[in-house]
Amino acid sequence: MTSETIISIFLGVGLAASVGFRVFLPLFALSLAAYFNVWDLNDDWEWIGSLAALITLGVATLVEIFAYFIPWVDNLLDSFAIPLAAIAGTAVMVSTIADLDPVVTWSLAIIAGGGTATAIKGAGATGRLASSATTGGIGNPVLATVETGTATVVTVASIFAPILAAVLVIIILIVIFRIYRSLRPKSKT
Repeated sequence: MTSETIISIFLGVGLAASVGFRVFLPLFALSLAAYFNVWDLNDDWEWIGSLAALITLGVATLVEIFAYFIPWVDNLLDSFAIPLAAIAGTAVMVSTIADLDPVVTWSLAIIAGGGTATAIKGAGATGRLASSATTGGIGNPVLATVETGTATVVTVASIFAPILAAVLVIIILIVIFRIYRSLRPKSKT
């Protein structure tokens, strides 16, 4: 495995984690990176760097970001976004992985890409539902701001410093795991 392949895997994992916060933002950033030749994508995924894809993903990104600031609409979006995150997380991994056998590429994409995106999106949706229940939706814009900011930071790191992005993903997953463990009911033995 070459260093280029490893870096491309880090890029994919970072973008997949970002997809867990905002589905379209990392795809838009990847489209920008491909359009301006910052990253080369697999031959089958070069269409992401087209002007049409760039405009479409840009509009979708803006709509998604602003929609998450509307209480209750954000909860509705999460019901669609969880399965979309799995698909988009898988897609960004497949589009970025270089020089691997297709079986390995798709296995990594489904497990690391789709799995990471789904885990993060599921945790975010659960947090938003709890915020809606406890604050009547008033706290949801704060969550939306944090999620959009995190997605932006991890996406930019993924494109310009993929190793840093992989470290950020590990930290994010550890934080989610610790929050989950702290909220889980203690079993009485």
